[in-house]
Amino acid sequence: MSKTLVFGASLNPNRYSFLAVKKLVEKNITTVAFGKNLGTILRVQIKDNLTDFQNVFTVTLYLNPSRQVEYYNDIVKLQPKRVIFNPGTENPEFYKILKMNNIEVVEGCTLVMLATNQY
Repeated sequence: MSKTLVFGASLNPNRYSFLAVKKLVEKNITTVAFGKNLGTILRVQIKDNLTDFQNVFTVTLYLNPSRQVEYYNDIVKLQPKRVIFNPGTENPEFYKILKMNNIEVVEGCTLVMLATNQY
């Protein structure tokens, strides 16, 4: 399976982004993580520099829409095949930008998609 970038990863085990990293690793999906706090979740290092990421197939967002704006160009530059907007991250403005760059937009929950084998 292709590489997934968890965008907005948290070291807090109660956060959905933490659980997403954990479930992706458990499903043997190559996983990388970006967040504001450096650390490690199950051998996945959270980085704070997007230039460290290449060949990303999926970006799964855990960042509210107002905080996404500063990363629009960075995410488009990664040229992922799809961006998953988890509940609370929905952003029609960003959808348009992604679609103009031939990047698939998915409104869904990464955890549910993984649990139901729809990832």
